[in-house]
Amino acid sequence: MSISVLIGMTPCTPPLRARGLFLSAPSRPMLSQPLYCAVAKASCLIQRTAFRQQNRLHPPQVSVNVGINRTFGPKPKDICPVIPLLHGAFFIPVSRHTPRSAATMAVMTPTDLKQLSALDRASLPENGGPDFNRLIFEQSPYLLQHADNPVDWYPWGDAAFEQARQRDRPVLLSIGYSTCHWCHVMAHESFASDRIAAVLNAHFIAVKVDREERPDIDATYMAVCQLMTGGGGWPLTLLLTPDRKPFYAATYLPPTTRGNQPGLLDLLDKVRDMWTADRDRLLQSATQVVAALRHVETSQVSPGSPKEHLLQKALEQYRRDYDQRFAGFGSAPKFPAPHNLELLLRLARRDPSGEARQMALNTLAAIRRGGIYDQLGFGLHRYSVDSRWLVPHFEKMLYDQALLMLATTRAAQDTGEPLYSAMACETGSYLLHDLQHPEGGFYAGEDADSEGAEGTFYLWDDEEIQRLFPEGDAELARRAFGVTPAGNFEGRTILTFRTELRQSNTDRRDVETVLDTKLDRIRETLLAARNRRPRPHRDEKLLTGWNGLALGALARTGSLFDRQELLQAAVRAAGFILTRLRREDGRLLRRYCHNEAAIPGFLEDYAGLGFGLLELFLADFNPRWLEESSRLAEQMLDLFGDGRGGLYDTGKDAETVLIRGRNLQDGALPSGISVATDLLLQLGRLTGLKHFTRTGETLLANHLGQVERYPRAYAWLLGALDSHLDPGPTLVIVPGCNEKAEDWLAIAREMGPSDLLLLVGTPDLQPFDLPLLRDRPACNGQTTAYLCTRTACLPPITDSLILQERLQEIRDLAE
Repeated sequence: MSISVLIGMTPCTPPLRARGLFLSAPSRPMLSQPLYCAVAKASCLIQRTAFRQQNRLHPPQVSVNVGINRTFGPKPKDICPVIPLLHGAFFIPVSRHTPRSAATMAVMTPTDLKQLSALDRASLPENGGPDFNRLIFEQSPYLLQHADNPVDWYPWGDAAFEQARQRDRPVLLSIGYSTCHWCHVMAHESFASDRIAAVLNAHFIAVKVDREERPDIDATYMAVCQLMTGGGGWPLTLLLTPDRKPFYAATYLPPTTRGNQPGLLDLLDKVRDMWTADRDRLLQSATQVVAALRHVETSQVSPGSPKEHLLQKALEQYRRDYDQRFAGFGSAPKFPAPHNLELLLRLARRDPSGEARQMALNTLAAIRRGGIYDQLGFGLHRYSVDSRWLVPHFEKMLYDQALLMLATTRAAQDTGEPLYSAMACETGSYLLHDLQHPEGGFYAGEDADSEGAEGTFYLWDDEEIQRLFPEGDAELARRAFGVTPAGNFEGRTILTFRTELRQSNTDRRDVETVLDTKLDRIRETLLAARNRRPRPHRDEKLLTGWNGLALGALARTGSLFDRQELLQAAVRAAGFILTRLRREDGRLLRRYCHNEAAIPGFLEDYAGLGFGLLELFLADFNPRWLEESSRLAEQMLDLFGDGRGGLYDTGKDAETVLIRGRNLQDGALPSGISVATDLLLQLGRLTGLKHFTRTGETLLANHLGQVERYPRAYAWLLGALDSHLDPGPTLVIVPGCNEKAEDWLAIAREMGPSDLLLLVGTPDLQPFDLPLLRDRPACNGQTTAYLCTRTACLPPITDSLILQERLQEIRDLAE
């Protein structure tokens, strides 16, 4: 298989000499990861050229045309021979950042969305009336953002495709999400255009989908886009037949053709003509695409042996791709992917060189210092458009925060460094302050845009610092957060942080305390000033799977660092999801928004919530959470099982969009199958229920052959493999008569290694007959600890000091 990459600049930046350059690279027999590597190299080359020619601090908008010759399966030109007829070169945005002047647009504000959701929609006709389209009846913030477009949008459903059949029209399918910057750009340029709306309304049926509500639709058609073009992203733009079969796929399209980049209006005109004069070719292409899609789904099952060499192979790939200068992996755009960092921390004991741990720690520290981390309100931005973690794409997603908390909590456990524990707790405080629903649970995320441009909310001028502080504090603020008169981003400053200021060179503790107090006061002053600005839009829907990851992260962080507010937030979130997002028959639902729960939950929802509830049980030992997690796992096997020990992404009782889907690779968040596998293996170990363990082992075996090709794409699954091959130590604390064992528990959490399975044998757990609690009484009525290493169980311990010594010995062996 060989890959050719055509690189060109989009019109939003000056053209560079790199236009027309071709790169080729050998690749493994798999689509997405080699393409990513080729695109990353191409992006890096363009970035260096841009730096030389423009002296910019962020890479320009890069577009890549990928042509693939595969040595297996259908070739893209055979899947869809129509694409060359529709345009000469197909372009996909790689870096999502544009200069702010190009990004400025009118975006529906949070106030606008609240007014729409509060509208008396019952009084409107079914088409929305003269002021709205059919999306006005939806709850999704993303769909409501398009409810006043002149385009006659339909939500996804039978009604839209029935209209396409009756009117004999192709379907334009547009998929995005409410905090997506480039979705806003395309909405402003094209979907608010009366000219484009007239063409769409006259010759097409237009359908809008919120990818976060319907990950099944998104995953299916994103796979189509990758098959047809070699890449993907959002907004995702497709053309379908009335029976939902795709014959064209793209991401962002400008309204009219720009150089080699096809325009939406020109594309619609060509498709309209072909639908009339050459429809058979479109239908043939659609049939071939669906056949290829089904072939890909069946190839997801690729048996392999659960052996350590996969973990070592993953380590080799991390070493090869590690950025020695700025940390992280690959080149710009650079994604944090905290689940990769957590895997590296897991694998540190298998790496005598210490590189695995150091790569993870260096990356977390670089993120904490960089502009990708919100230095005032905390939390992680989506990704960095440069290699230095300086210029982020400013949106914030709930799942990124959850994954960052899990990685930094493990880093803090492994190292004892306060930088990482503070980072985990800071991120948790961001969730509670800015994303928490009043009744519990967490919203999906925050937009990058405010006041008509990306990042405005987060940028600073030197003059603002002068106005806010007396000279001494102003100078410290400049030093600490990197503010200069010239700025570091188009004349303004994205705040960074000099973490060394928290580590004073003096040995005098009182000086450190004074400096910390000043820095905290400066941060709070800056935050208060920023909060007076118009905030970015917040997507106020709650998604079950994402909330599962978040409550699990809060539970782990809150319990380990004795942050009760984080632990209680996890408890409230669990109660909210189990009450508001579960039907009377026990079926989980995907989305809650504006007091409405809807859409049958997907595998990622069951696995994510099951994970979160299990983490909550291990944090507060309330048996309710273990019982609920086990119940969800049983339902998960029934709803998503394929009858051969595997799992689909979509339930047997839900709509099937071309295929049921079986996505194994991790993306921005771990795949449903990976989380489900880990959940089943952990539940099997904890409860002793053998069918959980057997199914988890089968899932590992069924997919490790695919993992062999590119282990780095399967971080969460490899974490499950690591735990399965080498289970961590266990510790059971049984309280003595009239004792609560809080001191023992605090010692265990402070001294225990990060892979320690810790239980407190309370009377409430006795009915569950957990294997770890069998035949383990409190010796002579005293609080007793039962500690087992990886190789042997130690005699019962009734002295907390001895427990502390034994845990230290285990930590020393692990290091």
